[in-house]
Amino acid sequence: MTRYRVHDAGVAKAKKLIRDGAYDDCTEWSDAAPSAAQANDEVKRHGYEGFGEWHLAVDSDASERTKARYRFPYGDFSKVNRAALVHAKQRAVQNDHPEVAEAAQKLLELMDHERAG
Repeated sequence: MTRYRVHDAGVAKAKKLIRDGAYDDCTEWSDAAPSAAQANDEVKRHGYEGFGEWHLAVDSDASERTKARYRFPYGDFSKVNRAALVHAKQRAVQNDHPEVAEAAQKLLELMDHERAG
């Protein structure tokens, strides 16, 4: 089984966005998830590193300059989506990626803290 490592740059970006209030805690991930065209646009605008910052994990076995390298998306290239974090946590638990599940859980807790104000 492929082992993913937590993508520190992605987690850091998510934390900053949440602290800045750039999160959506209402929209279902199936409605908010970016399309393939939007993902391609993000790569064109910000490169693979910028695209990768919207993901909680990296597949070290995948080529560096591919979208497949980045796993567990958490937002729509403008804000963090709560449902995406829940989905990422669930998938990580189901597929035995405990570090990724923990990162998603900590971001959910941060979002709850920020919402409580």
